[in-house]
Amino acid sequence: MTGTSVIAANSIRQRLKRLIEHNTVQRVLLGLIIVNAVTLGLETVPSVMTAVGPYLLALDKAILSVFVIEILVRLFVHRLAFFKDGWSLFDFTVVGIALLPASGPFAVLRALRVLRILRVLSFIPSMRNIVGALIQSLNGMLSIAMVLALVYYVSAVMATKLFGEAFPEWFGSLGASLYTLFQIMTLESWSMGIARPIMEQYPYAWAFFIPFILTATFIMLNLFIAVIVNAVQTMHEQESKEIHDIEQATQQQILNQMQQLRHEVAQLRSEIKKQ
Repeated sequence: MTGTSVIAANSIRQRLKRLIEHNTVQRVLLGLIIVNAVTLGLETVPSVMTAVGPYLLALDKAILSVFVIEILVRLFVHRLAFFKDGWSLFDFTVVGIALLPASGPFAVLRALRVLRILRVLSFIPSMRNIVGALIQSLNGMLSIAMVLALVYYVSAVMATKLFGEAFPEWFGSLGASLYTLFQIMTLESWSMGIARPIMEQYPYAWAFFIPFILTATFIMLNLFIAVIVNAVQTMHEQESKEIHDIEQATQQQILNQMQQLRHEVAQLRSEIKKQ
């Protein structure tokens, strides 16, 4: 490409970048995502599909075309930098899935079209912050998950040995014990459905179930919440610090300009006095 062609291409990229990043365009795209969410939901209603099915499918294809054009424009504007941004890759993936043929062995992909609705996460800053905080907290959550898995395994082995012979349906094997303990952790029918029937035969079974619930449900799950909340707070503090640094830099720049102006005015006065 010649120098003129490069300049022209860069100029077009800058114009397209301003266009796709314009608030009005972003609002329109967000509105299309919401409309698409509604149409995808209506496609699950047989009576609606019988009445206006072709129109819904045509609207879905039209919205998908807009999304494809938007992705192509962003690829042209950002080029390889597009693939270095996590949110851009996310948008590319969910739109790309919708373009795959939803027939034959790929019929399951028809259900994945609804993932396009998740693009709303990349348009709303507060949602992006929450997702970013979740990603930042993965290391801490992984450590807690490993501790929880250890508690689960030890508890499952104990429950299998203690209650497996009398209650094989719940604790007859390690896998059955793990699933039953997961049910107990969710507090779904754990007392009347599992613990009390076992306590009729093993009166001291409460000494196993209560510590397990306290550890797995209240302590470990609250630790998950604490890690996520801490990540959100840390991200908020980082954003506040960045805003504060920008404000300080702006104030310092204004102060420097005022000092320079005062210096120029003082020089001008001295020149006038000399004259």
